[in-house]
Amino acid sequence: MATTNEYIKYICEQINGVGEIRYKKMFGEFMVYVNDKPVIIVCNNVPFVKKLDCITEKMQNAELGYPYKGAKEHYVLDIDNSEFCKSIITEIEKVTPVPKKKKN
Repeated sequence: MATTNEYIKYICEQINGVGEIRYKKMFGEFMVYVNDKPVIIVCNNVPFVKKLDCITEKMQNAELGYPYKGAKEHYVLDIDNSEFCKSIITEIEKVTPVPKKKKN
């Protein structure tokens, strides 16, 4: 089951206020960006964040999963807890670089 447009919009609403939010459809699923930095990958209506040192303590009780076949293990973000999500995304955004533009 692919991620629905309604769900991706819900995710963006839940993290509203952490910076400039946009999303992009990629390979049938979505990537959510904050300040042009990729912070959440959404696959099958499940939001995933990378396992980063800066959020290990806060995410110690989080469910783990794989967004797609061949991916590294990620944390599953409890998107229904808006304030918690905002704190996690704020930490991730601080350490995530803006992707380099690809040359054609």
